Amino acid sequence: MWLEILLASALGLVIYWFFSGDKEETLPLGDGWWGPGARPTAPEDESIRPFKVETSDEELNDLYRRIEKVRLTPPLENSRFHYGFNSSYLRKVLSYWRDGFDWRKQVAVLNRYPHFKTKIEGLDIHFIHVKPPHLPAGRTAKPLLMVHGWPGCFYEFYNIIPLLTDPKSHGLSDEHVFEVICPSIPGYGYSEASSKKGLNSVATARIFYKLMLRLGFQEFYAQGGDWGSLICTNIAQLVPSHVKGLHVNMAFVVRNFHTLTLFLGPRFRKLFGYTERDMELMSPLKEKMFYSLIRESGYMHIQCTKPDTVGCALNDSPVGLAAYILEKFSTWTNSDFRDLEDGGLERKFSLDNLLTIIMIYWTTGTITTSQRFYKENMGHSFLSDRHQRMKVHVPTGFAAFPCELMHVPEKWVKVKYPKLVSYSYMARGGHFAAFEEPELLAQDICKFVGRVERQ
Repeated sequence: MWLEILLASALGLVIYWFFSGDKEETLPLGDGWWGPGARPTAPEDESIRPFKVETSDEELNDLYRRIEKVRLTPPLENSRFHYGFNSSYLRKVLSYWRDGFDWRKQVAVLNRYPHFKTKIEGLDIHFIHVKPPHLPAGRTAKPLLMVHGWPGCFYEFYNIIPLLTDPKSHGLSDEHVFEVICPSIPGYGYSEASSKKGLNSVATARIFYKLMLRLGFQEFYAQGGDWGSLICTNIAQLVPSHVKGLHVNMAFVVRNFHTLTLFLGPRFRKLFGYTERDMELMSPLKEKMFYSLIRESGYMHIQCTKPDTVGCALNDSPVGLAAYILEKFSTWTNSDFRDLEDGGLERKFSLDNLLTIIMIYWTTGTITTSQRFYKENMGHSFLSDRHQRMKVHVPTGFAAFPCELMHVPEKWVKVKYPKLVSYSYMARGGHFAAFEEPELLAQDICKFVGRVERQ
């Protein structure tokens, strides 16, 4: 039987490579209008306007009243985080949120970096743009677009930005100094939500490409995880000549022959190009590659189908919003945190940082519009989208964090990204890499950029 399986796998591999090839095709750039009503005949206002985060006393008082009226169901004995967010620990979070968390102080932290807005395809797009405080003589900063995912936001990058824009002051090499641009995905935080159906990752990629052009960057590096990795990948597929390099810490490689070899990997590791570290990160296979994905993807099925329904509840209840989002920051950071009464949240993050993300969603009322991004990208024919079948022909770097939701071996990544120049097994960290391990990610980005520029 094993001989037949091997022969079938080999034949399938030959057929796959024969028909897939390495054609350097690009996505059509196209255009769009996502604002309300018909597209105006007048040219769009392309001005870039300064923006500041602000919150009124009325908003805060309303929040506090809602927290005070919370109704929680007691957790089952010894359930920890296996049933979702443990309500006993949630009471502690709510107590701190109501009486200890200083949102005004966090607003000042948010405004530490320069914020801007500009109209693109009918939407007010929010972004932060951070330039190096000083540059070595004769050097220019490298423009770097960094894109977040769900349920995160631009704030995830606040601790990595100084390591990239001012590395020497933080004990890192200043061989590469960056100018960082972090936009908010439309419908997330301070970026306006689409009024029309269909704003997916490709449309968002085009909008962010237009943003970079508007800022004067004809060539730039791009980095992202979660939705950010797909959006940055789409930019590379739309305009490869404008992307000097693409660095991701998550890869959408479902359409990949090598996934069919998964259960043969432990027996024929070298034959299929798996390393010992790959097997460690994917074992036990049933748990890591099947059960854990089923366990962690319930939210996705809801958001891919009926995001507005659950959005009504989350947009009305700050407590529900916090539980829904913070549960992801627990188990997506480390699946073993399910075994802890507090979900391990404060092992990697501070409550101030976590509640800042919740407050960005709450004060902007964008949880529903952020969830719609799943419907637009995966609610119809996810695997048949053209970009899913296309390869990426720009230099690529991949950071494999050990606690990511699913490990993606180098062999798999190379099928989608044939110009992979850097693949790193990271020492620690999970899904929210920039937020959780900013120094590790910054070092890997610099390593990747160094390899690109030495080619």
